[in-house]
Amino acid sequence: MFEKIVGALKVRRQFLDLLVGVPHYETYVRHRRTHHPDEPIKSRDRFFREAQEARYNAKGGKISRCC
Repeated sequence: MFEKIVGALKVRRQFLDLLVGVPHYETYVRHRRTHHPDEPIKSRDRFFREAQEARYNAKGGKISRCC
């Protein structure tokens, strides 16, 4: 039962991330380990910050416009 709840929460988080335009961090990590094993992997915070900046033209993680 616990595994089902954890799985549902992971799917929910992935859905919400994609809903607001943030790529899935675990997918990024899996890709980096598979295709670029010698290169460093960004932290979750840095990954999210860069995704925000790319999507919303955010500076330092702060969104500078609404649309």
